Amino acid sequence: MRRLLRIPSGPPTVGDDAAHRIFSTSMVISGLRCLLSYLVLPILTPALGAAAGVGPIIGIPIAVVALVFDVRGIRRFWLADHRWRWPITVVYLAVMGLVASLLATDITHLA
Repeated sequence: MRRLLRIPSGPPTVGDDAAHRIFSTSMVISGLRCLLSYLVLPILTPALGAAAGVGPIIGIPIAVVALVFDVRGIRRFWLADHRWRWPITVVYLAVMGLVASLLATDITHLA
């Protein structure tokens, strides 16, 4: 895993606080993406008379940002040599799978 994430060997280079902070940020962004896709956009766009194609236009950039933060979060936990790095990696991968499926759906809707 260290080789995949390009983590140098040696002592931890990042503290636990930084790993926790990036985890919180990336989960909030991923959650925002899901909240927009499943709750806000399906209710607000028809109520405001907006076009149905607005969802993917907003969702794609948010999904890309969420995936970038998720990868950064995994890397940060491994850089910190955090004791929860494996369980957190599994959580991140699950969230990334959900966000990637939403991203694929949005791209399909635009095509």
